[in-house]
Amino acid sequence: MKLSKVDLSSLVAIAHSDGYLQLLLDRGDEVEFLEIPAPIQAYEGLQELNEVIAETPALPFEEEAIAMLPVSSSMAIAVGYDRDEHILQVEFQSGAVYQYLGVDEDTWEDLHSSDSIGSFFNEEIKGRYGCDRLDHADYTID
Repeated sequence: MKLSKVDLSSLVAIAHSDGYLQLLLDRGDEVEFLEIPAPIQAYEGLQELNEVIAETPALPFEEEAIAMLPVSSSMAIAVGYDRDEHILQVEFQSGAVYQYLGVDEDTWEDLHSSDSIGSFFNEEIKGRYGCDRLDHADYTID
């Protein structure tokens, strides 16, 4: 059996009717309704999975995730900033998320208010700060 990691964070609700799995997805600025042909067992399996997840105690976080703000950019989906730690976090269109270390608050404000986040990033941040790539479980978008 081959297992795959699936991100269901945008799934709001599920139902099953007349041989279709019905999904309600949060797309940020709108909600999308999808119907996928599936047997009732698929729906029952998802309900069972939901019960297992609800019973599983949450793992303690070692540190709080940086709140991400959606942006309108051809380069990035979202950006966030930790004022206490001076960490800029960028989620790129590719889905990759990086944290840039030692970014001062003025640079964050300039980036966030820039007319072109991509241009500002390339000119003022890329190559100037140390960075780390994050795994998907390490961040959230507000």
